[in-house]
Amino acid sequence: MGLRAQVRTRDGWAVQHAVVTVTDMTGTQVLRAAADETGTVRADTPLPAGAYTVIVTAVGYAPTASTALVTASGTVEAGTVVLHRQGGVELPPPGTWSLDPAHSSVGAVARHLGISSVRGRFTGFGGRVEIAADVQDSRVEAVIDAASIDTGNDMRDKHLRSPDFLDTDRFPEITYRSSGLTPAGPDRWTVHGELTMRGVKRPVDLDLSYLGTGPDPWGGVRAAFGATAELRREDFAMNYNQVVQTGISAIGTTLRVELDIQAVRGDSLPAV
Repeated sequence: MGLRAQVRTRDGWAVQHAVVTVTDMTGTQVLRAAADETGTVRADTPLPAGAYTVIVTAVGYAPTASTALVTASGTVEAGTVVLHRQGGVELPPPGTWSLDPAHSSVGAVARHLGISSVRGRFTGFGGRVEIAADVQDSRVEAVIDAASIDTGNDMRDKHLRSPDFLDTDRFPEITYRSSGLTPAGPDRWTVHGELTMRGVKRPVDLDLSYLGTGPDPWGGVRAAFGATAELRREDFAMNYNQVVQTGISAIGTTLRVELDIQAVRGDSLPAV
């Protein structure tokens, strides 16, 4: 008796933070209940027979309203209610997502001699994403093995590991921890956080794009993201600045970080 409903996204995910409100034809609230972790809404207070309005709301989703008729059973059977993300983009369901290094890349691009770019990547990294019911409360943590830098040139990589740059013997890890998200478009966010590199901690914002969610061949569920950021070497005490005869710095003062990330739902990665 009372109320029965399931609240789902367009993709079938449970909306755990949904709230269902039932009003009578005068607009008076007669029942209110929240969804559980499976998106199920239950209330056992019986209602008199008649017509009611069922309103479903959730942070980040467009609200819905529909009319329901209660019979002698005293129960509103609302069935499955589908909520649509405001902005039209469905997001991954709340919970823990583990970064998959085998299907992700962490790269950086620097100007070289003022005329070309040098690209590098870190081959060792890991992390997790905690997606909250209110996406703006979500969190990201990542750890990178600084010595795993790879630019395709052994001599250059050795120099990048030296005290002139990453100083990997003293500072073996690069870490990033987010502190909040700000919407920047229907499928874009600015991730605010702190990057610690070479023993120096600085605020760094990531321009994040959500690329979609879907099943993988190993029985898991994956979400894909892309992100970029601009860093200044001097902000992290990397002041090496060899100047060639033309007066141009051999390596540019800024770095562009480029992330292509896949995250798997859960605390661990599936066996591949």
